[in-house]
Amino acid sequence: MKIAFKKFLPGITWFFIVLVLVFLPAEDIPSVESSFLDYIYFDKWIHFGLFAVLVLFFCWPFYNSSFNRIERLHYFMKIAIVASLLGLVIEFIQKYFTAGRAFEILDWVADSLGALFAFWFCRKKFLKNA
Repeated sequence: MKIAFKKFLPGITWFFIVLVLVFLPAEDIPSVESSFLDYIYFDKWIHFGLFAVLVLFFCWPFYNSSFNRIERLHYFMKIAIVASLLGLVIEFIQKYFTAGRAFEILDWVADSLGALFAFWFCRKKFLKNA
């Protein structure tokens, strides 16, 4: 049971987009002075969305694959866990190696919640008829 590499290209592309965005130095990130955006934790929603899409793009190739329901579920779980761990590693890299950036536990929480949401979505939508 194999899945063609090209089906993972959207996930791989998105992975590199996420890396570029999270490793930008602080001075290269546009600053918007808005109490409303701070109030709704806009930056956390960005983290949530980046990681939800990342998990979705890596789960998508399994949608029409020949893997059975349990195998797909296991892959979905592994993908979500790896994405969450990636979020944690990124926070440490930002703290120690990225200019002007810091470790923010709430960023990692948002990353993990995005991964968890995408896992839930994929489980509901991609496994219902398997």
